[in-house]
Amino acid sequence: MSRTSRTSRRATLFALPAAVLLALVPSSASAYPNPGRVIGSVVTHDPTMIRTSSGQYLLYATGGGISSKRSGDRTAFSAGADAFSSRPGWWSNYSSVPEAWAPDISFHGGKYLLYYSVSKFGSNTSAIGLATSSTGQPGSWTDQGTVYTSSSSSDYNAIDPNLFVDGDGKWWLSFGSWWTGIKMIQINPSTGKQLSSNTTRYSLASRPTGTKAVEAPYIVKRGSYYYLFASYDTCCNGTSSTYKVKVGRAAGVTGPYVDKNGVSMMNNGGTPVLESHGSVIGPGGQSIMNDADGDLIVYHYYDGNDNGTPKLGINLLNWSTGWPVAY
Repeated sequence: MSRTSRTSRRATLFALPAAVLLALVPSSASAYPNPGRVIGSVVTHDPTMIRTSSGQYLLYATGGGISSKRSGDRTAFSAGADAFSSRPGWWSNYSSVPEAWAPDISFHGGKYLLYYSVSKFGSNTSAIGLATSSTGQPGSWTDQGTVYTSSSSSDYNAIDPNLFVDGDGKWWLSFGSWWTGIKMIQINPSTGKQLSSNTTRYSLASRPTGTKAVEAPYIVKRGSYYYLFASYDTCCNGTSSTYKVKVGRAAGVTGPYVDKNGVSMMNNGGTPVLESHGSVIGPGGQSIMNDADGDLIVYHYYDGNDNGTPKLGINLLNWSTGWPVAY
């Protein structure tokens, strides 16, 4: 049965009672849930999503001038305009296309913030940019220029940003892809850029042996722990993709982050959250969003039933064990 012919079937994963949902939580690390049902404009890479004050779900993703989608119910998505109606000129210093990747949307201090990256595949001549908006809607963004950059002489890659605002009011930006892994800097809440009184570049996760493939950090705090989600292995190869999402936790925002077995994320550690299963291939590029019914993991995967087309995946997270479990 085609995706279109199922649009009238409203019995979705998200509509199930809480008791039923908990029963669906995988009982082992080898069991992963299928994505919750989404329809409409679902082709995407590296999604980030927020719910506006009007109740609209607003999603931005890799591509063009930062592509957008919207939804009223978290199930049916429609494509919108790019965030930028005209792309900032400085992008051409980092990408010949030029386009932007892996955005991160949040709302702080009465305004929306959109961090994003500009680069080209396989290069660490890269930049993280910032745009702000009073509404968060496509076409409303004012670009604030670069936040952090890397070059061919750097041992890190300034892409895949994620802003975390701690309960003490301090702002932190994690980022990174391959090279020496995931980094973090402290951000000035007044400017959205690096805090001049703390220029330390912290290291959060790395793969010192074997492949260097770790990227796309996302940090949340639940209870007394900070949790670092990251994408491991190889993205963007359709049905050959080996992407997966892993997590570690720490007592402090700058780490050290360890997995469920106590292995440091600076030494290849990471507890699996989502991996390939069935026709769901290479899930990753994740972000975490808190909604009325709990935390969501929002990600892309390659559909093995549709020639490896990248699709939007959304699942809820259960934290009852002290570790996030997708269901």
